[in-house]
Amino acid sequence: MASATPTPNDLYVIALGGNAFMKKGEGVEAQWHNVEKAARQLVDLIEQGYRIVVTHGNGPQVGLIVNWVHHYYGRPVERLTLDIAGAMTQGWLGYMLQQAIGNELERRGMPRRVVTLVSQVLVDRNDPAFQNPTKYVGPYYSREEAERIAKETGWVFKPDPRGGYRRVVPSPKPLRVVEIEAVKRLIEQGFIVITVGGGGIPVVSSDGRLRGVEAVIDKDLASSLLAQSLRARALIILTDVDYVYLNYGKPNQQPLKLLKASEARRLLEEGHFPPGSMGPKVQAAIEFVEAMGEGYFAAIGSLDNALAVARGEKGTRIVPG
Repeated sequence: MASATPTPNDLYVIALGGNAFMKKGEGVEAQWHNVEKAARQLVDLIEQGYRIVVTHGNGPQVGLIVNWVHHYYGRPVERLTLDIAGAMTQGWLGYMLQQAIGNELERRGMPRRVVTLVSQVLVDRNDPAFQNPTKYVGPYYSREEAERIAKETGWVFKPDPRGGYRRVVPSPKPLRVVEIEAVKRLIEQGFIVITVGGGGIPVVSSDGRLRGVEAVIDKDLASSLLAQSLRARALIILTDVDYVYLNYGKPNQQPLKLLKASEARRLLEEGHFPPGSMGPKVQAAIEFVEAMGEGYFAAIGSLDNALAVARGEKGTRIVPG
């Protein structure tokens, strides 16, 4: 297994869950507190010598934007498609992270070199995900509320593993980060880059032209693709649980501390990790370590323990093999 001690050339992609910014039952005002808390954890990593690129989810926020517009106008607004809402949340959360990380760096006497890059991610227009929406976005509703809104809008709702009902939208597989060369240049110049927010803005290519599509890319799968493209040493997925568990939420739940990629894939295929919550995180970790090979690793754990997760002291670590 790769050493947890970073070297000057090591690069770690840190993926923050959208629910780390807006937890169930919280409003928009709570986000600044949550983002500032995340910034302290990220700067702890930087202070210990880790070079990082930051990605983030946007499920709660992109759903909120669409809901706000819907409630304001009393109907869905055709022009506010999910790709535009995704671009808006890249600016929204990127701004908050950029400011909070910069303030924390300055407080500790380190250079304030943080930048947010709005990014597009290529997907396949024929991806089967467009026929089977699975990605949760927006706030939580009761079954009655979800049924009423579904009748008004035509949106699809499903039960969320965390409780309640949420809207689900297509989540196609990410194929390429369009702005990857810009990300590399910024890293080379010493910037902490915040990018691929919300999985990136989903776009398809037609006759050499890009255009957005009505979908939300899973940020963990996009973060894995980004980490592979950057040849990062590790993919660190930080969320609101401390480990990947078997039988999560049941009396016999069991934390998994170290998994080989083959073991993780077997458990995933056996259905131990739900597609709406831990499944994409485990899938993203597997794809990263299988693509990169020996000396590379992925880890999944709590944002509250970011440094310990990176060091392998806490969280679930997934390694090749």
